[in-house]
Amino acid sequence: MDYILKADTIQALSNLLLEHYVFPETAEKMSEEIIRRMNDCEYEGVEDLSSFAKLVTSQLQAISQDRHLQIRHQEQERQAETTEKEQKVQQDCYLAMLKADNYGFAKIERLAGNIGLLEFRVFAPPEHAGETASSAMTFLANTNGMIIDLRQNFGGSAHMVAFLASYLLEPPPVHLNDLYWRNKDEIQQYWSLPYVPGRRYGGSKPLYILTSRKTFSAAEEFAYNLQAIGRAVIVGERTGGGAHPGKTYRINRAFDVFIPNGRAINPVTGGNWEGAGVRPDIEVPQERAFHTAYTMLLESEWKRLADQPPAAYKRLLDEIKQELKKNDIFA
Repeated sequence: MDYILKADTIQALSNLLLEHYVFPETAEKMSEEIIRRMNDCEYEGVEDLSSFAKLVTSQLQAISQDRHLQIRHQEQERQAETTEKEQKVQQDCYLAMLKADNYGFAKIERLAGNIGLLEFRVFAPPEHAGETASSAMTFLANTNGMIIDLRQNFGGSAHMVAFLASYLLEPPPVHLNDLYWRNKDEIQQYWSLPYVPGRRYGGSKPLYILTSRKTFSAAEEFAYNLQAIGRAVIVGERTGGGAHPGKTYRINRAFDVFIPNGRAINPVTGGNWEGAGVRPDIEVPQERAFHTAYTMLLESEWKRLADQPPAAYKRLLDEIKQELKKNDIFA
């Protein structure tokens, strides 16, 4: 990696940060820091492009404490500007990848005791994944309790966050989150929907959300929003702490950068989870999160059904009893 490419990258990156990063004062600090390092020849010994990207990313994150902010080396060199054809190819590849991954929906299951389990890995845009999401939620609508597993979910679309949350609430619409965008100097509101395709799980039945340190971005928003309005119990580990959405910008022929240009503002708390992550209501190691939530739901269901006519719920009570026995909970 020659001096000219390094200098071009640092200058272009500096300009992009100053123009787009959500906090202008922080952008100035980051810009000054990387230009100073360039002028002091601190990048002189870095020859590998990927190593350069990782080094500069770590320097920017040390100032911003923003894990969304990342520089990426593109192995195949391109034109300095993205063409419409390239954008179309990239979008087609992205959509094909989402579809092949079932739009992130990894597991939809009715567990013993009539507890629903939904595990998914990404909040794909509802214009593409809405039908799959609706089918999943409709399948789980008749369960008496639900576990949503976000332990391997790294984020995605804020619109899908609102779409899925709508199945877990009742009308009228609930104000879930706001996003402030620096470039437009405007606030975009997100509400649950008055109507959803398929059937709602509803807003009164028990809901547990599993988290880990890997849970990030839109997945954190989903957990944070529902926790803030008292709709869900969060079980697991504190999440990654990324509340700043943004956009990928091309620096030059060798590098791209994802720059956060917005920030979440929760209408209940007035804040967000940036840096701190979402704090679980029940903090346990992520590998114990499912067992903890499932056991709590089974115990709750056993108590609820104990006062119901035995004949109507005998099979369900037997299911719950057998599951609790497996864990040495039911004597």
